[in-house]
Amino acid sequence: MSDEKFVDEAWKDAVVSDKSAGCSSDSCGCSRESCGDQEDGCGDGCGCGGGQDSEIEVNFFTYLTSIGYQAMIFLGEIPNPMNGQNEKNLRQAKFIIDTILMLKEKTKGNLNEQENAFIDGTLYELQMKFVELLQKGEQV
Repeated sequence: MSDEKFVDEAWKDAVVSDKSAGCSSDSCGCSRESCGDQEDGCGDGCGCGGGQDSEIEVNFFTYLTSIGYQAMIFLGEIPNPMNGQNEKNLRQAKFIIDTILMLKEKTKGNLNEQENAFIDGTLYELQMKFVELLQKGEQV
């Protein structure tokens, strides 16, 4: 067995690609209210960093958006980026929804109004889609 470590740095290429593609409120996945006052809708609040020359901002909105994005993949709403196909994994979707619920409970009293509204809205949308799939006969 080799003691060499492999470090996957593909994320750096993705960041460069995202930065060169620019940003709009639609690509952020957030509303103009949470994105700040910049013309392209990508101010400090949405996590796009406000322009092509800055890194993606790590904050509550970008973290929750990334978790919600994963849930949408497992709910079959967004194609899996690895193979481009819509796949459903309701067990994993439920785990992510439960994780967001836990995050909401653990952050209770520490979020501002925008963050509370964002986590509530995210949970609502994911839970409704999950229930809809269960009602259609999907199995967990």
